[in-house]
Amino acid sequence: MKLFQREQRSLFGEILDWMLTPLLLLWPVSLVLTWLVAQNIAGKPFDRALEYNVNALAQLVTVSNQRVLINLPLPARELLRADDADTVYYQVLGSNGEYLSGERDFPSPPEDLVKPAQGQVALRGDEFHGAEIKVAYMWVPLNLPLNSSGEAPTALVQVGETLDKRSRLAAEIIKGVMLPQFVILPMAVLLVWLALVQAIKPLHRLEERIRARKPDDLSPLDTETVPVEVSPLVASVNDLLSRLTDSIATQKRFLADAAHQLKTPLAGLRMQADLAQREGSNTEELKQSLRQIGRSSIRATHTVNQLLALARAEGGSSQIQQPCDLARLTMEVVRDAVPRAMDKHIDLGLEGAQPDSPHVSLTGNPTLIKEMIRNLVDNAINYTPSSPAKPGVITVRVVPDPFGQVAVLQVEDNGPGIPVSERELVFQPFYRSLGVEADGSGLGLSIVQEIAHQHHATVSVDEARPGQTPPGALFTVRFQVQRKPAT
Repeated sequence: MKLFQREQRSLFGEILDWMLTPLLLLWPVSLVLTWLVAQNIAGKPFDRALEYNVNALAQLVTVSNQRVLINLPLPARELLRADDADTVYYQVLGSNGEYLSGERDFPSPPEDLVKPAQGQVALRGDEFHGAEIKVAYMWVPLNLPLNSSGEAPTALVQVGETLDKRSRLAAEIIKGVMLPQFVILPMAVLLVWLALVQAIKPLHRLEERIRARKPDDLSPLDTETVPVEVSPLVASVNDLLSRLTDSIATQKRFLADAAHQLKTPLAGLRMQADLAQREGSNTEELKQSLRQIGRSSIRATHTVNQLLALARAEGGSSQIQQPCDLARLTMEVVRDAVPRAMDKHIDLGLEGAQPDSPHVSLTGNPTLIKEMIRNLVDNAINYTPSSPAKPGVITVRVVPDPFGQVAVLQVEDNGPGIPVSERELVFQPFYRSLGVEADGSGLGLSIVQEIAHQHHATVSVDEARPGQTPPGALFTVRFQVQRKPAT
């Protein structure tokens, strides 16, 4: 059992979460906003009632014999529109702050509040006898001489009311607004779920079409029957199927060609073994059969090794890339090929840049690059005629080009060359020119091209000596080199 195993994510659940989470989060926010709005709406009519009461009391304030008086013709409760839900308090103070009527200990307006203009009603929140109240107050102008500070005398009239009616009305508004949402919200969740189920059905139909396919059916999927948002995914799958089809076709062709190429040396081995077992064969014939068996086994081994090298080259992009010195790798390959070249009386030489020279360092897989160079050199050795009287010449060069930021590898020989019509064909697996008697599997140049492709390099073939006979062959590989940072 794996601990902390990550569960597979559901697209349906992901979309549902992103749709419902904001809805569920906004619901309490809506509740708070509704409560605030309800408080404001519920307070407005009661505020107007307080303002009316203050104006009614202000009209009862009079001046008689230079004294401020208030005459209440009715009980204060009836005059101030009091009810059983809330308690109403009032206070009237004279021009000098003397008590005239109402609650003696009623709180006065705080000094830090801006004093309203005379005859204008202002509202404030306050506390009286431990209960929160809403207070409306007014400074009533009096028909008296100016005081010592030059201001007109005024009387203070205040009316306060507890907040029970306001809270009850706000609660009723909240109930009227929010209770229907308790029914609407589950219905909205259900409708979102049903809509998402319906919207995701094209994906299920696409899944069913893919599952109904036969294993060998790699035809493209129909992009017309899927939603626009899924079209890029289907197009990517179609591109993958196309590349997979090409890859399978290449593998089938490769296996068929490999089987064909291996049949020849294996058939030779079987035939030579049958000849060696004939009755009456003398010692010389037996030796000849054994030599043929040895050559056929060498050819089969070489073909198998080339097939393995080609498979390794095709998977080279996933191998470790590291800095490589092209001149050093080329020198090692040429040194290893010298004995074989000497056996065929071939003059094998190395020219150009030396190891650790500038502009010959590149990023790649050193094993594959050496395999590419080795195949180019072996190909030149195999197809270059040579004899003690007229030795063949093969020249390997590493030429840096600091201006183009490339390193050029060249393998030149003085052999028969390659006709222009066959210069593209020689890079195909198992292709060999007609009339060529040199041993080979026809895979060397395919390996060269595949490794060059893995390293983003280009391979070309030209005549080494144009206009001469034989023209020879010149293989050129161009690598992008590492750019050294400026100092």
